[in-house]
Amino acid sequence: MIRLTESDVRRLDPPRVIAAIEDAFRDRYSSTAIPIRTQIVVAGGVLLMMPCYDRFRPAFGMKILKVQSDPDCRENRVQATYLLLDPETGAPTATISANYLTDLRTAATSAVATKWLARDDVQTLGIFGTGSEARSHLRILPMVRNFERALICGRTMDRSREFIEATAGELAIPVESADPQTCAAESDVICTCTNSPTPLFDGHLIRPGTHLNLIGAFQPSTREVDSITVQRAQVVVEVRDAVLAEAGELIIPIAEGIISAEHIRTDLHELLSTKKIVRRTSSDITLFKSVGCALEDLVTAELLIAS
Repeated sequence: MIRLTESDVRRLDPPRVIAAIEDAFRDRYSSTAIPIRTQIVVAGGVLLMMPCYDRFRPAFGMKILKVQSDPDCRENRVQATYLLLDPETGAPTATISANYLTDLRTAATSAVATKWLARDDVQTLGIFGTGSEARSHLRILPMVRNFERALICGRTMDRSREFIEATAGELAIPVESADPQTCAAESDVICTCTNSPTPLFDGHLIRPGTHLNLIGAFQPSTREVDSITVQRAQVVVEVRDAVLAEAGELIIPIAEGIISAEHIRTDLHELLSTKKIVRRTSSDITLFKSVGCALEDLVTAELLIAS
């Protein structure tokens, strides 16, 4: 059996991961069984189990991860392992340390959504959060748009400054710290990569034409943006059933009667396979809500084994 470490996973080329995830949602999604993941509340956090089976390939794998519930946990908040399995026997063929794999595939999926939904002339990338997901988004989103600067908004200005110092030299554009109001109001693309259970900013602050990638919240009672943000936006989701079961950003405003489930314009598969037009004008606000899809893990693990 193959055993791969975090260092092995870091060999992956992010543009290849972006392309593989884009291809998978367009061409493989319909042949893939992706059940809504199991969530179990355990000591100190939530355990998630995410299987995926592509019957045409065939390919079979599962990720097991624990997400710490402590909002002050900055290191090892996510502990993940990926298992590639023999489709015939179910026996493991590879075990992969999957912390960075999770960061990489999440940011790569946000990059796919940004490629298809954001304006071509965006200038400012805004990132809420200072953890590993924020770092991956800061590094990978500029691979699909030519940003001129980036804004970082952490829980405190000290955390933002520490993050900027730690990532110095990773980008060829200026990176500045910002408060929530400034980050929301001045960014053309916003990525929320936090463990905040409540909205990070007032949705009225978002400028027309903004694109948002929401990736931090994954439970019905938590959300990183308010109902106004969702109401103003053209919404695209990763997988409709999973998002409607897990994403507080949509579940809460639906319960409030502010929107209905039909407010979701499309999902990622339909967007890529039919080239459905979501952004019709430069002033449209677009929003991609991600809770994590096991297909992303499977294709990233396959790419790693093949490299």
